[in-house]
Amino acid sequence: MKRVLITGMSGTGKSTVISELAARGYKAVDADYGGLSELVSIPATSDRSGLGAEQDWVWREDRIADLLTMEDADVLFLSGTASNQVKFYGQFDHIVLLTAPASVMTERLVGRTNNPHGKDPAELARALALKRTVEPLLRRSADLEVDTSVPLDEIVEKILGVVLR
Repeated sequence: MKRVLITGMSGTGKSTVISELAARGYKAVDADYGGLSELVSIPATSDRSGLGAEQDWVWREDRIADLLTMEDADVLFLSGTASNQVKFYGQFDHIVLLTAPASVMTERLVGRTNNPHGKDPAELARALALKRTVEPLLRRSADLEVDTSVPLDEIVEKILGVVLR
């Protein structure tokens, strides 16, 4: 089974892409749901998440590990971004980074209806700050970078073109 991580900053389209892959019949899992992530305390000197100086969303390592060991599909797409995702990089066949210009991210975060994160001006500012600081780190590990300011079908076809070779 091929395992594909779809990662990126808030507002780059991870949830939209993973939903489209699921609609096309692929095993597609969003790590933000189903108990795969949890809010944890972090050292007060760190503010990796933008949630406050003492909190961060991380993957539930036991549940992610279980998901990645399943052999029930030809391809597993997992979407998400968490500070501990690097622990799993060796288990992925592909790491896809979704990116978007700051203006597109802002428009999506402020206008989305499925998730309130980013509507608060402080959350939006933090999301854009994380784009400058965290996205370059994600880029280093990505096999493929996809700008999501193009139509959804183009994004998904680009990902499938690389993954299904």
